[in-house]
Amino acid sequence: MYKSKVLVGLVLLVYALFAVFEFNGNESVAFNLDYLISPLIALIYMFFVKRKNIFFLLFMLCYSGSDLMGIIIKYIPQKNESDFFDIDYFVGNILFILAYLFLVIKISKSLNLLYVFKNFKIHLIVLTILNIYIVYVLQIILKPTVGEGIESEYYLELVYNIVMLLLLSVALLNYFYRDNKKSLYLFIGSLCIVFSEVVQVAYFYIAERSLLNFISTTLTLVAFYFFYQQSKLLNVLNEEENYMVME
Repeated sequence: MYKSKVLVGLVLLVYALFAVFEFNGNESVAFNLDYLISPLIALIYMFFVKRKNIFFLLFMLCYSGSDLMGIIIKYIPQKNESDFFDIDYFVGNILFILAYLFLVIKISKSLNLLYVFKNFKIHLIVLTILNIYIVYVLQIILKPTVGEGIESEYYLELVYNIVMLLLLSVALLNYFYRDNKKSLYLFIGSLCIVFSEVVQVAYFYIAERSLLNFISTTLTLVAFYFFYQQSKLLNVLNEEENYMVME
């Protein structure tokens, strides 16, 4: 318990330092601190959650692995700047896509898909239309700046956005289906992480303002807080008590 509190304290310290350096204009240090947050949370999950879900663990490893790569790759000699960009951009985003897919699988495994398709038809139609519209808007924002005509970057961003919104949709359907504390935490976590991604798009492609990066990182931290909390809860079939805390 003491060691877990130390790691939690370290996460909060890194977050506070990130905010200080971000608003002081030291973006290089701020980004490195930002990329340390998810690996530290992954360590907390790996060492202090007794009953782990394999897909959630894979989500944590891929997500934190992408962030760690963002730090490490800066110190690896590259022949030219484009090599650095290709590895960081493509491999990093693919790891994020895999992370979200593992989380989608984790949530979907607790769903009765036949029941969902039969009883949430209107929800599915509305979510599909909404997701198509959001992806369309995001691609319009990204198209003038992403890749400068390189199709691979454009389609990678397209897949990224589709998977990200799929995660949010599955989490929302899971909440409708389960209607318990665990599913609520999963939905809030997914909602925060999607909002974080949208704010990050605004930061990278519209206006590089410190406040946007701070909001994005804060939303990511809140998302991982709810993801961590749900990992200690278990779905149970009980009308009086919809969840139980795992000791």
